[in-house]
Amino acid sequence: MHDSIGNTELHNGAAAIANRLRLADGPIDLAWHHCSTTSEFLGEFFALRCKASGADYNEARHSIGYLVNELLENAVKFRAPGDIVIESSLEGARFELKVTNLVDAETAARFGALLVELTARDPGDLLIERIEANAADAGSSGSGLGLLTLMSDYGARLGWTFHRIAEAGPVRLTTFAALDIA
Repeated sequence: MHDSIGNTELHNGAAAIANRLRLADGPIDLAWHHCSTTSEFLGEFFALRCKASGADYNEARHSIGYLVNELLENAVKFRAPGDIVIESSLEGARFELKVTNLVDAETAARFGALLVELTARDPGDLLIERIEANAADAGSSGSGLGLLTLMSDYGARLGWTFHRIAEAGPVRLTTFAALDIA
């Protein structure tokens, strides 16, 4: 259900490692399983390379795995039918991730509005507010908690692009993330 291409290239004298996976469209239970398996695989794959440069292996594996899992689960949860493409790389101590999937126009609009809210304020302050709101109201959706946690607690830098494929068709959503591994 996926393909993988790993390569090593030389950038500024340092080896860069890249990986590309394509998760084929399929039943939701299998897609959820792929989230966990893929995030664990990429966490291990890149943490081993981080360890060679002196980074804490367990912390690198956890941080990378959490980032991949959060963005991949969002892609699975809100996708329109179609494959999900995950491109990841490590150069020095910088891990980068790009997740691309299709969403319907209504989902794209709702997500775009959420992103405006999430990126307009300090992620740490907004995270605390959202956690408190969830504790006070069991019906609270908690929208954006994972993204806020990535930005606030992990220092992840996130970005998004929305590209309408056809006038009445789905929107290609690409999520970008960068994470410094210490």
